[in-house]
Amino acid sequence: MEEATLKENEPHPCAHIAMRFLAEQKINLKYWMIMQESIASNAIEGNRTAEICLSTIRRLEEGKPVSDRYLMGLAWMVYSIKNSPTL
Repeated sequence: MEEATLKENEPHPCAHIAMRFLAEQKINLKYWMIMQESIASNAIEGNRTAEICLSTIRRLEEGKPVSDRYLMGLAWMVYSIKNSPTL
């Protein structure tokens, strides 16, 4: 196995950073609720990224396992919305 290859069941190192980022966003509950509503609204309209992210949020809230790629995808979407010049 190459040094730069993740071992089976080894999470990507950035998954820990993504989880920490998401936890920091949830501290501001009002902001987190608005974020969830925004993602849910886009999911209802058929936005595939929002559908996946909303499902990931639900899995996290239910304490179910979430793969690192879903976790990092959600973190990236939240980061993108948070840093959008229109907000």
